[in-house]
Amino acid sequence: MRKQVMEQQGKNEPVMAASEEVSQQFKTLVDAQDLDSLKQTQHLILGRLQDSNAVLSHFNEYSENCFAEVSGDFSRNTRVLKSMKSDLDYIFQKLRSMKSRILATYPDAFPDDSKGEVLDRRPDLEMPQ
Repeated sequence: MRKQVMEQQGKNEPVMAASEEVSQQFKTLVDAQDLDSLKQTQHLILGRLQDSNAVLSHFNEYSENCFAEVSGDFSRNTRVLKSMKSDLDYIFQKLRSMKSRILATYPDAFPDDSKGEVLDRRPDLEMPQ
């Protein structure tokens, strides 16, 4: 067992020597001041990113709290608006049917420009634009 360990170490020595030589060659290619400058810049960027992350986390918490406060109002107002829309649709439908019955009974009841087919010019709020 010990012999195998010694053989393995003997095989690893040339690899270690070669890797040390390569790392020494790389060190000569890059200036130490440039490396220090890169490290400082990286630390500066890291600090700014951490600050930005903290600000965004605070904003997300604030937004979540604000949404929790108003979501009930939004859903209630949405229900009211949908109810109002259905009521108005019913009213306009009744008005159109009443107008058509009046026109059938009294053809001269409305001015000439209103006898044509009445177009519904209201925007459809449920259709995306």
